[in-house]
Amino acid sequence: MEISNEMWEIVQSHLGYNDEEMKLFKKNPKTEGIVSKIPRLMNMDFVFDVVQSHGCGSQHKVGDKIYFDGLGCLIPELSPKRICAFAVSSMSQLIWTAQELVYAGVDPNQMRLNKVCCIDVGVKCGGLGNVVFAFNSEKKKQ
Repeated sequence: MEISNEMWEIVQSHLGYNDEEMKLFKKNPKTEGIVSKIPRLMNMDFVFDVVQSHGCGSQHKVGDKIYFDGLGCLIPELSPKRICAFAVSSMSQLIWTAQELVYAGVDPNQMRLNKVCCIDVGVKCGGLGNVVFAFNSEKKKQ
């Protein structure tokens, strides 16, 4: 896919690359495939639904949803006020996977292993609590 000069300029500005860095960025053979999918990613939200929760210090409850945009940035106005850092670290793995699927031209909702949990093992295993999140991709809300 041919990428317009305008799109390259938007990417350069967004990433804060100088001209030398931009040349290096464009030299990578995988870059064009990534940049060509940015418009698709920008029209997606990645949503993590709480499907199981017990003993959560952040008070995540079944039915809570945590939203990230397609570029992987948290959308705080759509998400709970408090979000556990130990859950986000697990979510980031599926965000990365979803982006890779988009780059490959695959719908990220086709991901088969779409659940993650916080890193706490729960009270039965000597921890405090545990929360399980299910991933899905939606058309952008904002």
